[in-house]
Amino acid sequence: MSALKNTQITRWIAIIASFTVVTLILWNTYTFFQKFKTEERSKMEILGEAYERFANVDLNVDVELERFILESNNSIPMIITDGDDTITLWSNLSVPDTIAYPDLDVKQRMTLTEQLSLMKEQNTPIDVSYQVESITIQQFIFYRNSDLLNKLKYYPLALILILVLFSSVIFLFFKSSKIAEQNKLWTGMAKETAHQIGTPLSSLLGWIELLRLENIDKSIPDEIEKDVTRLNVIAERFSKIGSVPTLKKYNVVAETKTAYNYFESRSSKQIDFTFNSDVNQISALLNVQLYGWVIENLIKNSIDAMQGKGSIRIDITETPKLVNILISDTGKGIPKNTRQRIFNPGYTTKKRGWGLGLSLSKRIVEEYHNGKIFVQKSELGKGTTFCVSLKKA
Repeated sequence: MSALKNTQITRWIAIIASFTVVTLILWNTYTFFQKFKTEERSKMEILGEAYERFANVDLNVDVELERFILESNNSIPMIITDGDDTITLWSNLSVPDTIAYPDLDVKQRMTLTEQLSLMKEQNTPIDVSYQVESITIQQFIFYRNSDLLNKLKYYPLALILILVLFSSVIFLFFKSSKIAEQNKLWTGMAKETAHQIGTPLSSLLGWIELLRLENIDKSIPDEIEKDVTRLNVIAERFSKIGSVPTLKKYNVVAETKTAYNYFESRSSKQIDFTFNSDVNQISALLNVQLYGWVIENLIKNSIDAMQGKGSIRIDITETPKLVNILISDTGKGIPKNTRQRIFNPGYTTKKRGWGLGLSLSKRIVEEYHNGKIFVQKSELGKGTTFCVSLKKA
C-alpha cells in the first residue's frame, strides 16, 4: 500500500509540475508577444511621423533621416490609403511595391484588398496628415503583425503539442509495461494452476485402476478415465501459456474430429451435431493441445449462442494451399457492427464470462499457427459460421 501511495503521490507531483511549466511558458510567451507587439506599434508610429514630415518639408530641407526610417521597414507588412480608403502604397507583401496600383492585375488587387481587411482587424491605423499647397491631405497607415510575431503567437501551441505527445509516449510506455507485468502474472498463475492440478490427477488415475479391480460396470471407470484425461489435456494447455508452442505435422481432420466427439457425447440431446469432410487426411503443422482448444472454444461459443438448442455443423474443405475448418450454428447471429470486436479481450454478451474464448482462439490461430480466424457469414436469428484457415503442410 505504501508503494502504491508513493506512486500516486509521484504521479500527482509530475502532473502539477507539468501544468506549472506549461502555465509559465504560456504566460512568458504571452508577455513577450504583447511586448513585441507594442514595439512594432512604436516602430509604425515613428514611421508614420517620418512619412508625415517627409511629405511636409520643402526641397531644400535634408530628409535623409526620414528616408532612412521609411526604407528601414522590411519586416512589417503595411498598406497606405487615402481618406476614401483607396490604396496608394504598400510594402512587405507578396505584391511588388515597384508597380503603381492602377497597373496591378485583378489577382494582385484582390490580394491587397484581403490584406487590408486583415490589417484593419488586427491593428488600429495610424493617421498621417500633411499640407500640400494649403490643402490638408489625410492618409492612413494600416499594418499587420510581422511573420516573426505570428510565429511567436503559435509557439505556445507547438510547445503544448510537444508536451502532449511526450506525455502520450510516457503513458503508452507505462501502460505497456503494466500490461506486460499483468501478462507475466497471469502466465505464472496459469502455469502454477497446471502444476497444482497435476497432483490430484495422478491420484485419480490410481483410484480408477482400483475401481477396475472391483466388480463394477467396466464403462464407469472408462468414462471417468476419459474425464481425467480431459483434465490432463486442460492442465497441459495451461502449462503452455506464455511459451512458444511446438508445431508438428498432424491430420487436421482427425484432430478436429476428436474435439468434436468430446462435445457431441457430453452436450444436450437437443443439439444436433454434424461433421463433414471431403477427405479423411489433410495435414498441417499444429500444436494439438492448442488447436483443440480453438475448436472447443468455437463449439462452446455456438452452444451458448443457441442457448443449448439447435444445430452445429463442422465442415472441413481444402484448397491447393489451405485447409478451412467451418463451424456453423443456428444461433442468434452476430450484428455487423460487432463482428470485429468479438475477438477483442474482454468483449462478451454473456452475463457470466470473461470474454477471453474468441480472443484466445484468435491468438492461437494467427500468432502460433500463422493462420486466420474470422466470421465467414452471420445472419441475425439464423446463425453464424466461423472459419479457421490454416496452411497445409
